Amino acid sequence: MSKKIRKPIKKDKDFSGKILKILSQNANKPFNYKQIAAKLELDDTKSRNQIIKDLKLLAAQKKIIETEPGKYLVKAISQDYYEGTIDMTSRKTAYFICDEFEEDVFIPTNNLNRALDKDKVKVYVYNRRKGKRPEGEVIEVLERDKTEFVGVIDMQPNFAFVSTANPKMYTDIFIPKDKIGEAENGDVVLVKIEDWPKRADSPFGSVIRVLGKPGEHNTEIHAILAEYGLPSDFPVEVEVFAQKLDTSIQESEIAKRRDMRDTLTFTIDPKDAKDFDDALSFKKLENGNFEIGVHIADVSYYLEEGTILDDEAYQRATSVYLVDRVVPMLPEVLSNFACSLRPNEEKYTFSAIFEVSPTAQVINQWFGRTVIYSDQRFAYEEAQYIIETKDNTIPVDISITGESYIVSDEIREATLKLDELAKILRKKRMQQGAISFDKVEVKFNLDEAGEPEGVYFKISKDANHLIEEFMLLANRKVAEYIGKQKKTFVYRIHDEPNEDKLIAMQTVIAKFGYKIDFRTKGDIAKSINTLMEEVSGKKEQNLIDTLAIRSMSKAKYSTDNIGHYGLAFDYYSHFTSPIRRYPDVMVHRLLQYYLDGGASVDEEEYETKSLHCSNMENLATNAERDSIKYMQVKYMQDHQDEEFLGVISGVTEWGIYVEIVSNKCEGMVRIREIKDDYYTFDERQYALVGATSNRLLQLGDEIYVKVKNADLVKKQLDFHFLRRAE
Repeated sequence: MSKKIRKPIKKDKDFSGKILKILSQNANKPFNYKQIAAKLELDDTKSRNQIIKDLKLLAAQKKIIETEPGKYLVKAISQDYYEGTIDMTSRKTAYFICDEFEEDVFIPTNNLNRALDKDKVKVYVYNRRKGKRPEGEVIEVLERDKTEFVGVIDMQPNFAFVSTANPKMYTDIFIPKDKIGEAENGDVVLVKIEDWPKRADSPFGSVIRVLGKPGEHNTEIHAILAEYGLPSDFPVEVEVFAQKLDTSIQESEIAKRRDMRDTLTFTIDPKDAKDFDDALSFKKLENGNFEIGVHIADVSYYLEEGTILDDEAYQRATSVYLVDRVVPMLPEVLSNFACSLRPNEEKYTFSAIFEVSPTAQVINQWFGRTVIYSDQRFAYEEAQYIIETKDNTIPVDISITGESYIVSDEIREATLKLDELAKILRKKRMQQGAISFDKVEVKFNLDEAGEPEGVYFKISKDANHLIEEFMLLANRKVAEYIGKQKKTFVYRIHDEPNEDKLIAMQTVIAKFGYKIDFRTKGDIAKSINTLMEEVSGKKEQNLIDTLAIRSMSKAKYSTDNIGHYGLAFDYYSHFTSPIRRYPDVMVHRLLQYYLDGGASVDEEEYETKSLHCSNMENLATNAERDSIKYMQVKYMQDHQDEEFLGVISGVTEWGIYVEIVSNKCEGMVRIREIKDDYYTFDERQYALVGATSNRLLQLGDEIYVKVKNADLVKKQLDFHFLRRAE
């Protein structure tokens, strides 16, 4: 019989924490020192005496109560217990995020007690003394952030394990034999955690879906969606419901609306778009002003509250734009047909119509339901051609029809006048403190099988800004109209930037000779705009653009209007994209309800809905980002023998991140593989320093690299360091 291995004696403070944990987990049951010792598997006299001492001390500190001689209960509320969320690192440790602490509380691996990333937890906090970083232990997992995970299954004779590529998931998942389903060894699967027994190293789960073989295109795209809990298709009953909707245009409905069918109207969208949310109408008025209509698909007309179609749209909350596909919020019968403002078709719309002076002053405004007829569909490239050349003959190489064609003088003049007014509106916004982020977007040319053939960059030009400015105008004016009535509404809010992040950013950009003016809120905005202009077209542009965006707070939906810092608007909402965003649907419904004289709705209900929409937007953004990383890795797999010029975009103690100049793909060079010297990380200089040469490898330096490894499953690129760019 093997000798029982005893646990080592703990230090006093650790015993106190363990005692509190035991009592907290059994809040209604009093314990004596023997019962606590048994729970801790300690039976030596020294340990028992220490437990007795600690119990007396905790009682004296009023953290526990002696209910009868020698028996103790934890106090109902202890100042050392806090609720918050877990933020895992990739090193199997975590930080506890709680509003009551200025700095995050460190949680060592052995104190996680089965908590996973983003879980809501109850934590006991130690080391609250001044000058010491607080440290804590998870006492209880209150709520799992997620229970479904994507990973690769490793089959054993009578069970299986699933390991994920997520660096923040520190454990694999045990799958009993009867819960493996049809999965085969090496498959990518979606699993659900069902239990995590106290003495088990891994949680227990079951396979709920087989996604395919690792590295296959459809497998990896579906894995991205599944990882974030996003759907890949619609339930059959939802599709059937949508197909049965009457989408015909009825004279009886037209009679209830403002008829705009005779007003010149057109759309400007990406050339590959199928869902056209918005259209602009243009009319010259006799007084010299212009009537400009911002017409938005009237999704709320078809999407009735309380139906399975509306429930599904709310749960999705947003369309998801992956590199090779769109996962729409609404079924195709609505998103691409009934609601899409296609050319030469009558459509129901919800409109914001403005009388605008030649100096872009809004003289009058009107909001309500309309019917329109779109006279023309433009791609951004076609509208840009008209703006740049003033010509109305669209050449074949940019025409979406595949042939050269002539635009009417009326539409050409409307496009040019709208561009002129948009530029005035944009200039005013910038003068009022708006921040301009025209970040370069990476796009891929895909073949018929969805494989990447090439990379190109999408840059916003005047035609993009034209649409942007009038959408911003409609969003702002709708929010202002309701906001000034003090009625519950769904706003798009954006808080001021995080000053700590701005200071960290200043440290980085100073290496390139740039700076931020911190004197006032307006000075910060102005200096960030100046920075964006100065870095435009330079090697460090993408790095600094990324740092600037990360320093900003995240925009979100809320009924609590704090304004929109980035746009410098006191009131702002989302009104212009209801085909792809549920908050816009809510805004349409509320606006019509208030136009009809309705009283203010329940704020708490709409705050809950706003929070859900913000959360779903974040998940969709993460999925979109992962799909770009995946496609970049896939693209680089076919270019493994090529040398690339890259810019160092990050420096850490384990290596450098390098962004390739020609395609924005980012990968890592491990520090141990840079052979021209022995390098160490200098945190102060944010650089690697050569021990022999003292030469630096720092942010913004140009180097040549070659692909070492392209891992589609982890969506990671590893590079060989070749040489510096001299």
